[in-house]
Amino acid sequence: MMKVRRYLRGSGRVLAFVFIASVIWLLFDMAALRLSINDVNSQLLRERVNREKEIMMLKKQQQQHVWATQPKRRGFKHPVERVTRPGKIQQSPSIKLDEVYRNKPDPKLEIKPSDQRHGGHVVKNDSSKSSSNQNNGGSLLGKKAVNLDLNVAVANVTRKALKKELDESPPLARNPSDNQDSKTNEKVKVDVVKSGVKVSQPNGEEAHPVKTISQQTHVRDANGKKKEEEEEEGRPNAGPRWGNHSGAVRKPGVHKVLSLDATHAPRDPHAVGQFGQAVLLPGSRDAEVRRRWDEGHFNVYLSDQIPVDRAVPDTRPEMCSQSLVHDDLPTTTVIFCFVDEVWSTLLRSVHSVLNRSPPHLLKEIILVDDASTKDHLKEQLDEYMSQFPKVRIIRLKERQGLIRARLAGAAVAKGEVLTFLDSHIECNVGWLEPLLERVYLDRKKVPCPVIEVISDKDMSYLLVDNFQRGIFKWPLVFGWSPVPEDVIKKNNMKVTDPIRCPVMAGGLFSIDKKYFFELGAYDPGLDVWGGENMEISFKIWMCGGEIEIIPCSRVGHIFRGQNPYKFPKDRQKTVERNLARVAEVWLDEYKDLFYGHGYQHLLDKKVIDIGNLTEQIELRKRLKCKSFKWYLENVFPDMDTPVVKAEGLIFNRGLRKCLALQKDSLSFEICDLSKKNQQFNYTWMKNIRHHDLCVAAQNEGSGFALVPCDNSKRELRWFYKTSDSALTEHLISEFVGNHMCLEAEPRDDSLRLRPCQPSSVFQKWEFTHHYVR
Repeated sequence: MMKVRRYLRGSGRVLAFVFIASVIWLLFDMAALRLSINDVNSQLLRERVNREKEIMMLKKQQQQHVWATQPKRRGFKHPVERVTRPGKIQQSPSIKLDEVYRNKPDPKLEIKPSDQRHGGHVVKNDSSKSSSNQNNGGSLLGKKAVNLDLNVAVANVTRKALKKELDESPPLARNPSDNQDSKTNEKVKVDVVKSGVKVSQPNGEEAHPVKTISQQTHVRDANGKKKEEEEEEGRPNAGPRWGNHSGAVRKPGVHKVLSLDATHAPRDPHAVGQFGQAVLLPGSRDAEVRRRWDEGHFNVYLSDQIPVDRAVPDTRPEMCSQSLVHDDLPTTTVIFCFVDEVWSTLLRSVHSVLNRSPPHLLKEIILVDDASTKDHLKEQLDEYMSQFPKVRIIRLKERQGLIRARLAGAAVAKGEVLTFLDSHIECNVGWLEPLLERVYLDRKKVPCPVIEVISDKDMSYLLVDNFQRGIFKWPLVFGWSPVPEDVIKKNNMKVTDPIRCPVMAGGLFSIDKKYFFELGAYDPGLDVWGGENMEISFKIWMCGGEIEIIPCSRVGHIFRGQNPYKFPKDRQKTVERNLARVAEVWLDEYKDLFYGHGYQHLLDKKVIDIGNLTEQIELRKRLKCKSFKWYLENVFPDMDTPVVKAEGLIFNRGLRKCLALQKDSLSFEICDLSKKNQQFNYTWMKNIRHHDLCVAAQNEGSGFALVPCDNSKRELRWFYKTSDSALTEHLISEFVGNHMCLEAEPRDDSLRLRPCQPSSVFQKWEFTHHYVR
């Protein structure tokens, strides 16, 4: 103890104090370090948890995207993705409904005139009205539809005259100051004959119903700088300003696709059906829904409650919003043809084009009224559309049908590209530029948008499967089918890649105007509706063009259970007649497949007259179109289309010999595949054929004869079934009654007709090759 006290005296005390202070400081420092480590660990833990949550969400989104875009085989039903229903998105109260709409409109591009819309009506204030009158010479609000008189009796107009008139006539649009004597309501006459369409005015010029449309449009150059350029109203006559078939382009500037969605008033996010949402009406409205259903064969009552410029969900693949298109795209004329269309759906169709199309690319909208009878489609429609300078209305005095109505609209169109749309659609954001881009790169490409579904019951906008294309099955029935998986893998196809389409649906597509008329447009001999999509699809592919579906262009369409309008003639006979014209002109030897699938009656000219085909056949020769066999091998190779049902030797099970042709008669020989006189075909027309000779049953007695083949003769048809039949492998005459069958006579190796016996081996025949059993 004394020693300790001695050490703590003087300098020892100081050293002891320093030592103790250092120990205490060290303890505090260790405690602080431990607290800091805990804070770092907790922060790292929080970051790790957050990162794992983000990874889980990303994987979930990727799985949903892959699942939603994976092709599904649905036969010939429209490929609707029933699970992904835009508008039925679960959302928390803090999320605003308008945030569901992924691509909001660019405020720089938004058009906001002073018109305010409430429901389907327009309320104009005085200032906007006076401004409109000043800008357009007072002609817009008084704009009248042009009445077109399609005189079918005129037969002296040829296709050559149509092309000459389109090329040599004055520009379609004129500045009101150019001709003070011109009148907007001058009568326009359109003559449609089997050989073409003629458009004329009293002064011999092409018709333009409204002296309107500003002569300047404002566009932005590649650097974003605003510039003005004069529109050349006669541009198609001066030649296209974009690429030719080789893909050469004049202007290299590109920009991202514009996701434009203009609205003329603040959009009400709580409006009925807004953002493509399904609407469930109370049971008390069922009677009203049923009462008005037949007006359009969809829920007309509900359609009238939905805003005419509602938003729809952006259903494009994610990469589409980043796609680049050229600055110098061609302009387009959008053509709607309608007859007795529902008011709200017609307006919604027009608004979707106006609101979601770049203004400098939309030359005009032409509404072709195919002699509608409803009052609201007359003066009321004229008044409503008078506020839109780019909308033109022309009316046909007599009902002509969709095909000739489109020809009438195309004949007076001013745009460099024609875009045909149905009158009950809703265009999605960014729909137009991807279509025009394909035409820009190659004028012989005919692009189609992905046709999505607007429910006919609840008016919801439904997403469809990707990698779908239009095809046909015999007898020329259109349908949807997935792109074969081996094609997707072989070409490493992405969800945004154009899809080669063997047959277009026909209602929605774009085509270079000059190319459309070079192809002969639609066959003007087709009546009303039906088969025109087959005709123009075969024509495009076989004559040097291509049809594509563009996944980045999407348009919703109301698919109705039946046509709400009446056909001038019998609907079934009209469609059958149209398809027969298509078959005779374009299918070559494969037309037997069309007739053989239940249309043999069309071969009887006494039953139906399909009209003169000379001009269409000459057109195909002039265009140097390829064969239908080429089309099947190169455009639609996965279509299994044998040209005959069976071929080769015809073996008789009883005689154990084969049928042979001896001069002008038939006998039996020892079977020999090398002998040509033993080679026969069993055709789709049910003929037993050897070159140009067919086996014919005789009406009297039990004989038969060899006669020149003629598909219209019933005596040449033999029913033959290899399975699922009581008379398996029997050749049964369809001409002679009481089930008479072809039988081999064992005593003299001859042939005869006998009553059919299921057990008789002498009545059983087998071909070497069976393609269809």
